[in-house]
Formats: sequence, structure tokens, C-alpha cells
Amino acid sequence: MIKLSVSKIIEKIEAEEIFHAVSDDYSFTLKIDSYVHYVCGAVHDGHQFRKELWGNCLHSEYDRWYEEDPETKNMVCSHPIVIAGCDSRFEYDLNRFPEDAIFDTAWGKQLWREPLMEGEKQRSLKKHRDFYKVVHALISKIEEKFGVCIVYDMHSYNWQRWDREVPTWNLGTSNVDNERFADIIESWRQNLEEIKLPNGIKSTAKINDTFYGNGYFLRYITNTFKNTLVLATEIAKVYCDEYKQVIYPEVVAAVEYELKQRLPQHANAFYKTFQGK
Repeated sequence: MIKLSVSKIIEKIEAEEIFHAVSDDYSFTLKIDSYVHYVCGAVHDGHQFRKELWGNCLHSEYDRWYEEDPETKNMVCSHPIVIAGCDSRFEYDLNRFPEDAIFDTAWGKQLWREPLMEGEKQRSLKKHRDFYKVVHALISKIEEKFGVCIVYDMHSYNWQRWDREVPTWNLGTSNVDNERFADIIESWRQNLEEIKLPNGIKSTAKINDTFYGNGYFLRYITNTFKNTLVLATEIAKVYCDEYKQVIYPEVVAAVEYELKQRLPQHANAFYKTFQGK
């Protein structure tokens, strides 16, 4: 992996170069092993939190981890194109519109002892803008090359705080073209439900049961590119103890193994169906 400026990353995408890079401010990574018709994203995988903000933050390191999506990058790490955030959503949230990307409160609790200074906000918002410059260049290249693109937008959620039974997997589809993509959405749901997990963990999958696909990553791509489908794919945090902050690596490995098989097959079915349409 090499450190590159955003402009250099975009140059490499436009030239269809193969590379693994981290942005020069260490805010996101992009891996391109080959140019294919699908992309994996893990915008909430990051846990970094600028040291200059530590003293002003009322939330603990655990509070932040609890609301992040740890291991979502590792679940898709074997795929040819993976873009992932490195920074915590508590600094700025890549899955929210720029005007809402910096929290004043987070999950009902005040986040900062003192309001952030404008310079602190702008430093974070620049990273948000830069990430989406690269997203734009990447999806533009995939659509240019293949005519269509499918993006697997990986997230996780805290299932234990719900007061009802919730699915292992949730697909949020409220902001995509459900009429056009109904069959491919349902086939992805079925694939997720068939995943085998260790430790007796059952795999259920529903659509718009816990979350609805309202994130900015999905909405930015969907509203900008007319031939790209984004599947907001949430796994319940069955791969960790969300209260003790313990990751279960055997469960993460099982998810990664299953997605390594299923995801390319699903992406290929999407391509065969929608190329040239």
C-alpha cells in the first residue's frame, strides 16, 4: 500500500491503474486489484479519532466503537475493489450529508464539552469532500467501462438494544429503484439468508426491517449515477460482544469466506441482467 494525494488517486483511477493506497491524510483506503463491475464499501469501518479532539469529547473510546462498524472492511477484503473509511464517524460521518456530517450530539448524548471551532470542523469536512471526489471518480470509471455498476455498502448494527427479534442481515432499499432492481435485491437477500455462521448463529435476512438505506453514500451514488445500484447491507453485530468490546474472529472469517463466494456470483448476475439496458 502506498500513500497518495486525492489527485494522484483520481489520476490512477482515470488511467485504470492497479494500486492499493491510503490517502495522504490517512482518512480512507482504496484497493483496486482489477477493474470489475462491482465495488465494496465500508464507510463506517474506521476508528481513528484526531488527538486534538480527545480532550473535548464527552464520549468514551468504547462509546465510539459501539456506534462504529468494526470489521466491515475485513468482511469484503478479498474483493477486487474496496473503499473504506479510516476515521471514526464521531469526527465526521461519511454516511451523512456534509451539512450533517459533524455531530453536536450523538445517540442522545452531547458530544463536545465546548463547541468545535470552525477550523476543526473544516479540517474534518475536507476529508469528507475528498472521499466523495474519489467515489465520484471510481463509479464514473466503472460505469464508463462496464455501463453499469453495483456497490455493496457494508454496515453493521447493534442488535441487542432492540426490544424485538431483528434479522441477522438487513437490506435498506428505500432510496433505490425497487421496481427496476426488485429481482436482484431479493436474490441478494436470499444469498445473505443462506450464509452459514459458526457458534449456532442463525442467518436471517429482511428488507427495510431495522434500517432503510437512507445513508449519504448510497444516496450520493444513486442520485449521481443512473446505472449503479447500491445495496446497503447491514449485519447485526453477531460477530462481536457489543457490550464487552470483544470481536469474534471466527465469525468475521466465516462472513468473509461466504461473501467471497456469493458476492461475485451475485454481481455477475446483476451485470448479465443490466448491461446494455
